[in-house]
Amino acid sequence: MGYRILIVDDSSLARKVLIRALESIGVRPECIFQAENGVQALEILEKNWVDCVFLDINMPEMNGIEFCKKIRASQELKDLKVVVVSTEGSEERIQQLKNLGISGFVRKPISLEVLRESINKIFD
Repeated sequence: MGYRILIVDDSSLARKVLIRALESIGVRPECIFQAENGVQALEILEKNWVDCVFLDINMPEMNGIEFCKKIRASQELKDLKVVVVSTEGSEERIQQLKNLGISGFVRKPISLEVLRESINKIFD
């Protein structure tokens, strides 16, 4: 079965790298949506179902923390799987994200093994 994935990152290069990384570990998404910030991501989620969101933290307009708070407050989106992919990885920040119900955290540059573990945790 193919997965429907939303990648939210203000860097188009980072989005491309993540797509290639997913493909290299055997994830073959049925559909990939892309957004540059949380505002665009919410607009996509209003019209499309996704199985998982890969989310950067630091973005303009609406950052990853604000995005997580919005979806957790939504009845329709509160259980959406979110994997944070970021260069920012202090223990305090990761704990804040876990408190917001993230499903995984992958530090940039992306480790294929950590990405694979996060995917397996979500989809197995």
